Amino acid sequence: MKAKYVLASLVILVFLFVGASCALPSATNSPTPTVSLPPTVSATPSQSSPSSPVDSSSPSLMPDFVSVIAKVRPSVVAITTTVPGVGFRGGQFTQQGAGSGWIIDKDGLIVTNNHVVEGVSNVTVTLEDGRTFSTESVHTDSVADLAVVKINAQGLPALQIGDSSKMQVGQWVVAIGNSLGMGISATKGMVSALGVSLSVSPGESLDDLIQTDAAINPGNSGGPLVNLLGEIVGINSAKIAQVGVEGMGYAISIKAAKPVIDELIKNGYVVRPYLGANLYTVDQFVARRYGLAVNKGALVTDVASGSPADKAGIKPGDVITAIDGKDVGSAEEVTRILESHQVGQQIQVTFYHGSAKKTVAITLTQAPPPS
Repeated sequence: MKAKYVLASLVILVFLFVGASCALPSATNSPTPTVSLPPTVSATPSQSSPSSPVDSSSPSLMPDFVSVIAKVRPSVVAITTTVPGVGFRGGQFTQQGAGSGWIIDKDGLIVTNNHVVEGVSNVTVTLEDGRTFSTESVHTDSVADLAVVKINAQGLPALQIGDSSKMQVGQWVVAIGNSLGMGISATKGMVSALGVSLSVSPGESLDDLIQTDAAINPGNSGGPLVNLLGEIVGINSAKIAQVGVEGMGYAISIKAAKPVIDELIKNGYVVRPYLGANLYTVDQFVARRYGLAVNKGALVTDVASGSPADKAGIKPGDVITAIDGKDVGSAEEVTRILESHQVGQQIQVTFYHGSAKKTVAITLTQAPPPS
């Protein structure tokens, strides 16, 4: 009887233990707790409604590039050029070139780079709607690497001009143009640096450039660099690409370009102060090669007859070392200083003629219009 009582007690204990275990919530099968959410918050992920504000500070959100490109694209043109050439055996041939441009005026005025249209025999402009025009006129400025071409068209969608002085490093930009001559396309990037100067040839440099990591390829030259409002802030103009180095794209800031563009439209050329001397940067190698008295400055390689430099007695072989008492170390520096002056202003030019150091007063005149 005692054994039966013990066995019955064990059965009751096992039953109570199993029952208690079954009453516990399962870790894998427990129902999801219900959470009350505020009326403005959705319990399930969904796309933001058009009326909902977008948190632009969120790193997971990207700008609306689609709208930017759709706004700008109709104002961008493809430029095709024909370049005459001479073959190995003297035979004549033509070579096709490609570039980009953008509409600045509804009546057929288009801005591009000088190097896109320089030295070509024919310039053709293709609009976004497929229409093609030959140019009626081409006005260029090699110093700023800018050009304005005119086509016989009206009612074109002019691009809105922005304020490049308000750009900041890190801002999004879009480069649009006729990349590789394959039609209008777009690339995105950010502003990498501002106010960059870039030497493009002996004695010449481009200043106030916007550096961007947006891909800029051959054919993009002359096309616009725009901000997220669809406003042009720069004109794509140059690209540096070296082995082992990521390409850096450059655009002339619209702030620097606009005065030049306005003069090209008004006069057909840019009025600039004129010294009348071709210059080449002096370094130690140049100084040894030509036996110069100094190893820094701007070597005069040619002087235009009747120019201010000619009248002041400056000769080929002289080296300009200072202007208005400020030392200059390159041809680019001389050019930059001259461009900061006005026609009719007088400057003090210090130069070496052989080993003799001289300083003369020179009154700058107006540069002759391009032939």
